[in-house]
Amino acid sequence: MTLRPVTPADLHVMMSWFPDQQSCRNWGGPEFRFPFSEQSFLEDAQLQTLPSYSYCDDDRLLAFGQYYLRAGRCHLARLAVAPAERGKGHGTRLIVALLDCGSTALGTTECSLFVSTSNPRAARLYERLGFTEMQYPDPTLMVPASYMVAEITAVRERSSAAY
Repeated sequence: MTLRPVTPADLHVMMSWFPDQQSCRNWGGPEFRFPFSEQSFLEDAQLQTLPSYSYCDDDRLLAFGQYYLRAGRCHLARLAVAPAERGKGHGTRLIVALLDCGSTALGTTECSLFVSTSNPRAARLYERLGFTEMQYPDPTLMVPASYMVAEITAVRERSSAAY
């Protein structure tokens, strides 16, 4: 299984993963337009401006995620696992692969992410990997999700223990 830059073909597969407004907003955030077009999905997911990666088994797209620098941490964004592939460990492997890539590129030792309060399954995964909820560093910013932070080495260690 490999992590590679997202391709135009991946875009169409990913669009099928979000069949309704709630699933789209859980993944993309409150500003993500729904229903979406190919162009609005591309724009709202910021696929051309953020490091965006597909986690694949041969040519089959299993998961997707992004990273960027936020508040001095490698911030993971728009993490998603294909609906038919959930519960198989792909989310854990995606997170570790993104952190390996992102922490090296950004020179960070900590990571962060947002998780929707209406997505308890994802929150449990992040907690198992060592993420803890904390207040967002800028109290003037309204954050519509839980902000979670972890040491990258702790995430790697916990992910190894899971397999």
